[in-house]
Amino acid sequence: MKKLTLILLLLTALHAGAQQKNTDTRFKGLDTAFARILKNWHAAGFAVAVVEKNKVIYARGFGYSDLDKKLPVTPNTLFAIGSCSKAFTAAMIGKLEADKKLDIDKPVGLYLPTLRFYNDAMNNTITLRDMMSHKTGLPRHDASWYFFNVDSPDSLIARVQYMEPTFGVRQKWQYNNFMFAAQGAIIAHITGKSWGDNIKENFFTPLGMSRSDVSIDEMEKTGDIATGYGLKQDTVIKKLDYYHIMGMSPAGAINSSANDMAQWVITWINNGKYNGKEIIPENFRNQAISSQAIVDGALPGKEEPGIYFANYGFGWFLTSYKGHYCVEHGGNIDGFSASTCFFPADSVGIVVLSNQNGSQVPSIVENIIADRLLKMGYENWNDKQRKAFMTQLEGEKKAEKAKSKTTKHNPATHALADYAGNYNNPAYGTFKLYIKGDSLFGKTNLQTLWLRHNNYDVFDVFLKDPHDGIDTTGEGGMKLQFTMNTEGDIDAMQSLLEERLKPIVFGKTAEEKPISR
Repeated sequence: MKKLTLILLLLTALHAGAQQKNTDTRFKGLDTAFARILKNWHAAGFAVAVVEKNKVIYARGFGYSDLDKKLPVTPNTLFAIGSCSKAFTAAMIGKLEADKKLDIDKPVGLYLPTLRFYNDAMNNTITLRDMMSHKTGLPRHDASWYFFNVDSPDSLIARVQYMEPTFGVRQKWQYNNFMFAAQGAIIAHITGKSWGDNIKENFFTPLGMSRSDVSIDEMEKTGDIATGYGLKQDTVIKKLDYYHIMGMSPAGAINSSANDMAQWVITWINNGKYNGKEIIPENFRNQAISSQAIVDGALPGKEEPGIYFANYGFGWFLTSYKGHYCVEHGGNIDGFSASTCFFPADSVGIVVLSNQNGSQVPSIVENIIADRLLKMGYENWNDKQRKAFMTQLEGEKKAEKAKSKTTKHNPATHALADYAGNYNNPAYGTFKLYIKGDSLFGKTNLQTLWLRHNNYDVFDVFLKDPHDGIDTTGEGGMKLQFTMNTEGDIDAMQSLLEERLKPIVFGKTAEEKPISR
């Protein structure tokens, strides 16, 4: 059965690759190379578009958008692009600045008074420039939105004041999705229109991105949409539910196609203009793809001597690729991985959209095409990244095995029912823990979790998949430790959700009870 699936994948890849005839010799043999990538990475499919100056010179689909229905990927198939959305949000801020509606170098509280930070120094200092380039001092705090997401951006942003920073403002680059959600709120506050309506009106419509939208609900109403997939036990392709990003939309909610995203890249390559009309203010475009923050400092290594720096602009990562200035941003959300990149000095750009969770496919495909466009010579990126991935995977398995041998397993200090209840943290949300059968479960806004006892009052946390149930292999991705008060009652739980911070504490609260009239 596995061999049959791989054969079908290969046949579909070759069929999809023949969707357009392309006489450009730079793309010769890509169909075979891309079919091999699908096989090696157990990927369902992907779409790719390549632009040069102001034209799309290559656009193909490979593999399946839906494995069960055997629907092939096309250049018009819609994929969730995740954080590739950030450049759209930042560009909208740039348009507002050009219209004199805001100043990106003034304290952001002037434009959104409801946005408050952990201390007054942050309130008085942080600007939109800091937010767009991830220099606020805040770490990711991603568990807050991923597990406790809500529809309202305002509700999410209200949590920011309780989020502890790990560095001072502008002291260190740290990626933070909340700061892009806040930009969306500022856009809505200033324009009187939602973030999504602004993106459609200012970018989708003038660029002819007619297939693109800003929510899963919208995407599901159209045709030719990709189903998201992950891997089970590293090789088995598994369907995943769409993640409705809701209140965090400005950080990663856009769904688009390779053909649509090609128009977006053309605009950036051409100084913010599309068909001669300014879409992105040129001054902002130049700032956005210039170094605003140092992501990390290091010298070129032996493995990749052509990478000279790693910086960040406004919604874009900046680096060198074999001596060529590269502007890029990836995107990952449940079941999807994407990459958008362009080389300003070379006037070429590449978009790769895949329906595989946490996939290596976009970067491999992007590098293969970049080598051809930039005349860099052949490099076997597929084998190179596969080898690095397998080495990493083997190391993780060894570390997990060694850890399991040394872990102590002492009995819990309380009966399982004593851990049940509601646990709240103002920067995150509310965990509801409850007993079902002989097990302890947790419920967040979007997920159901199973807690397996580990040692004393420490529990391993496993996600309960709505289709496959609970996978108990390994030790779980997160640990919860319960604490008790002086009377010996369980009064809180905590978890290490940010590496540079102390464990985040969720206090146990009384159960809400209905009150009679």
